[in-house]
Amino acid sequence: MLAQVLDYLCTGPGLYLDATLGDGGHAAALLEREPGARLLGNDRDQDALAVAGERLRRFGDRVTLSHGTFIQLPQAWQRLGAEPLRGALLDLGVSSRQIDDADRGISYRFEGPLDLRLDRAQGIPAHERLAHVEPAEIEHALRAYGDLAGARRLSRAIVLAARRGELPTTSALTALTNRVLGGRPTPRRTAQVFQALRMWVNGEAEDLEAVLEWLPAAMEQGGTVVTLSYHSGEDRRIKHALRPPRAVPSRRLPEPAQGHHEGPWVELTRKVVRPDAEERTTNPRARSAKLRAFRRKPE
Repeated sequence: MLAQVLDYLCTGPGLYLDATLGDGGHAAALLEREPGARLLGNDRDQDALAVAGERLRRFGDRVTLSHGTFIQLPQAWQRLGAEPLRGALLDLGVSSRQIDDADRGISYRFEGPLDLRLDRAQGIPAHERLAHVEPAEIEHALRAYGDLAGARRLSRAIVLAARRGELPTTSALTALTNRVLGGRPTPRRTAQVFQALRMWVNGEAEDLEAVLEWLPAAMEQGGTVVTLSYHSGEDRRIKHALRPPRAVPSRRLPEPAQGHHEGPWVELTRKVVRPDAEERTTNPRARSAKLRAFRRKPE
């Protein structure tokens, strides 16, 4: 959804944030379209930063790279001088390069170690971590991040298998999921399990909360935030944090209080923007993307 992202994001010269730089595709297009733009490009994946760094080298000192999670973004921004942001992009998906890297274990489609970390220099692989948690924690992850039926039954089986050392690989998790949940195995169900555990391993929900709380203080008045989410829970959290509170009276809701605070954002997308049919055909991994855009209001 490159064209839609740029249409909302590019609003003039200034400092822009690409909080999930990936391989640098959005960032390169932004810098080409807006000659007065400078970029703080952040990613928790050091491999991605290396790839993006090469791609963005031609832009010279217009680009500053930062390694870290969303929680660490305020420090990176401060090091750059804390200049108010003209625009910010939060692309919450994982890149095709990460998905296709069997050593990461992010996709059930590739045989590899059950790692799931986006930053392999931090933490421990999923198959080790799962051996040291309670089933209730995994049940919550499967429900909240995977919308998965049978989460309680599967969470108990996952933790037990991990403690026995029986969950070292992606294929082992896929086989366990199919055996425990029964019925006809479907790619969608397996993908939900892998997505939920990846989000849990990387603390992605907590990360999103941190950046949504920080952004109002970092954005300049009139600055734009564009989000791309791929999971209904993330989209709901973005709407709750950035969409202005309801201020229209109705028969079933009380009248707005005097001096009602509408929040710091104006929503630019009246409804969620989805990939068109052509993009869904040429880039099937974008089919679940949901784009929203918001402008920072004057105080």
